[in-house]
Amino acid sequence: MARRAAGAVYIAGMALLKIARMGHKVLLERAADVPDPGAPEVRRLVADMIETMLDAPGIGLAAPQVHVPWRLFVFHVPTARSGEPAIPPQVVINPRWEAMDDEVALRVEGCLSIPGLLAAVPRAVRIRYAGVDCDGAPVGGAVDGLHANVVQHEYDHLDGILYPMRVTDFSQFGFAEEVARNAQADAAARQARQAAPAVSGQQAALAVPGQQAAQAAAGRIAGGSR
Repeated sequence: MARRAAGAVYIAGMALLKIARMGHKVLLERAADVPDPGAPEVRRLVADMIETMLDAPGIGLAAPQVHVPWRLFVFHVPTARSGEPAIPPQVVINPRWEAMDDEVALRVEGCLSIPGLLAAVPRAVRIRYAGVDCDGAPVGGAVDGLHANVVQHEYDHLDGILYPMRVTDFSQFGFAEEVARNAQADAAARQARQAAPAVSGQQAALAVPGQQAAQAAAGRIAGGSR
């Protein structure tokens, strides 16, 4: 079995694990299957990973990110981030997934191992995934939205893939503050474009009475009226 991460911080019965950053070789290796999902060391690792994920804070964390080369990850889907029904923290051990169709969409992603950066990453829109929890019970199903996004992102970690490796348009890759600023500017520009036709129509409607009055006055002047 893999050893626990060096540098783990133990606080009141829980451990906040040290998160590996991009450049560490553990993030580039293919993780090994978990032979016994119910083993005490696996259960403790899962509990500590959930604590670490929530403390970071993040919505997903794979074992290689805490220096443990096992094929498992934890995740949750908060309503505030997705607008979808909330999914409480849970684990997926020895996972697998497949796309349900060919539709792909760009999703903005960050990563606890690459702090401060975001990028638009192409991901399958609808997937079906499966795995087990620490009791060996099946987990997974057919999902879309942020749920599908986080499963694909965390699964990539198990194969030594970081999200920048999937970026196809590096103009949409940058520091979180800049990406957020650009998104706000784009949203404001879209609102302005949508409002422009309505404003033009109102201006045209207001101009008609004015034009009619000017034409009437010109007619009176031409006819000698003062």
